[in-house]
Amino acid sequence: MQNKYKTHNCGELREENISEVVRIAGWVDTIRDLGAMTFIDVRDQFGKTQVVFSEEKKSLLDKNIVTECTVSIEGTVKMRSSVNANIPTGKIEIEPNKIEVLGKCKNVLPFVIGEENNVKEDLRLEYRFLDLRNKKIHDNILFRAKVIKKLREKMDNEGFVEIQTPILANSSPEGARDYLVPSRIHPGKFYALPQAPQQFKQLLMTSGFDRYYQIAPCFRDEDPRADRAPGEFYQLDLEMAFATEEDVLTTMEKILAETFSELTTWKVDSTPFVKIRYEDAMLKYGIDKPDLRNPLIIKDLSELFIDSEFNAFKGKTIRAICIKNVKDKPRSFFDSMVEFAVKDCEAKGLSWLRINEDLSLTGSISKFINDEMKNKMLEIMEANSDDAIFFVGGEEREAAKLAGLIRIELGKRLELLEKEVYKFCFIVDYPMYELSDEGKIDFSHNPFSMPQGGMDDLINKDPLDIYAYQYDVVCNGYEISSGAVRNHDPETMVKAFEIAGYTREDVEKKFGALFNAFQYGAPPHAGMAPGVDRIVMLLKDEQNIREVIAFPKNGKALDLLMNAPSEVSEKQLKDVHIKLLNEEIK
Repeated sequence: MQNKYKTHNCGELREENISEVVRIAGWVDTIRDLGAMTFIDVRDQFGKTQVVFSEEKKSLLDKNIVTECTVSIEGTVKMRSSVNANIPTGKIEIEPNKIEVLGKCKNVLPFVIGEENNVKEDLRLEYRFLDLRNKKIHDNILFRAKVIKKLREKMDNEGFVEIQTPILANSSPEGARDYLVPSRIHPGKFYALPQAPQQFKQLLMTSGFDRYYQIAPCFRDEDPRADRAPGEFYQLDLEMAFATEEDVLTTMEKILAETFSELTTWKVDSTPFVKIRYEDAMLKYGIDKPDLRNPLIIKDLSELFIDSEFNAFKGKTIRAICIKNVKDKPRSFFDSMVEFAVKDCEAKGLSWLRINEDLSLTGSISKFINDEMKNKMLEIMEANSDDAIFFVGGEEREAAKLAGLIRIELGKRLELLEKEVYKFCFIVDYPMYELSDEGKIDFSHNPFSMPQGGMDDLINKDPLDIYAYQYDVVCNGYEISSGAVRNHDPETMVKAFEIAGYTREDVEKKFGALFNAFQYGAPPHAGMAPGVDRIVMLLKDEQNIREVIAFPKNGKALDLLMNAPSEVSEKQLKDVHIKLLNEEIK
């Protein structure tokens, strides 16, 4: 059956269609009135086609034909007198004999379509339906669909089965606040939107499914960042039965390497991906999601300054970064880096040295460096004349973090990052536990992970010395996936949670289904979950994750288009047995 509004889309007509009577439908992109003739470009998802109205055809136009209204136009395909080589339909145009306005549009738009860079983000999000007409963002969403399709193809080819898990679930300690949903038929009880399908996918492994995956929506009440959407995100969730860490990493690197290679013109790391222990990452890069495009490496000089006369470094953890061939850098370069450390990183300071041609030193701490220290320092840092070294000092965690920020900033300012390449790595051997800000033993990563030494480690080791089978995938400085070998033994699970302050009763109550399932023959299993939004963001080389999500929240976690979150009626609250506090809600 022929379409009522169009015989062709707006990117389809070519020279072979000349003399055909056709219909196209779309949005009026531009109107150019040149007096004797008027030109209208009609746009849809597939492209643009020019329609030319001669003097005798202008009677077809009326006041409702304005930019961004939708129209259906019937006419004859003609050869263009002035070819536009920039578009596929640039050799033809349509001479109309009929035009119908399908959807009227206001004369004044909130912003000009196609000029999103000059529009405040909140206005774009308030009129997201208009913003999505911009070619760049429109193409991002179409590309996102292509990425998801490709990921599904890869997972199917690797023998994974797509299974959907519930959205209304129970509260689970996944590292962020839950979104709670009050129950109408069970007063005083709440569902939680899943931070991840963690327990469900583990239950599927105990149910005899060999390999599971889904493109899963996840909900976390977290503060927004440029690389993290507030409220909700999508991940490629997967789990494998009878699997080790190596099984998961080998499978995942194949899927990611192939997906990236097939969807980009950039160079993609070959497999196997580099593996970096968590402790080594924190030492060499100051962060557990290192951007390997940046060649700078952080080194430890703590021993060198144990007996230093420079009191700010004496007995502290000292991390240093050597940058090469900076003879031409003015003093202002070093001063601006100190300013960056103090103002942007909230550091107490940043020390530096320049190595002169005769290997003498100049800089903020040069008077504290004797010849013996200098020679040892140059050897450790592999530094030569015309190089420079930046130093940070403090407690170990503080020094590592600051050195990592300085490394990233130096990479940017010196333009050291390798161009048009995706550099992947696995971060492995995460500590099972860490100290919270209150000094309490807490899980450092995923609470359902298997300790590398099993029950023996949990009983006999200091909790802070226990490593877990936990791993991340990092690409170009972004964590795109986390995963772990799961703790499938119920007694080991109880012990692991007891160390973090949970009782057996807590485990049985909070994770009752999982704990119970593990009593009935659970297989060893492992998995991970690459973030779909972040993968698309990387492939499109976007700096803000909201540019690859159709309907994102803004930087304050507000949906300006749908006006959410919003107030609800007293009746709605009463239905779910909720009463707001009398004091003013801010």
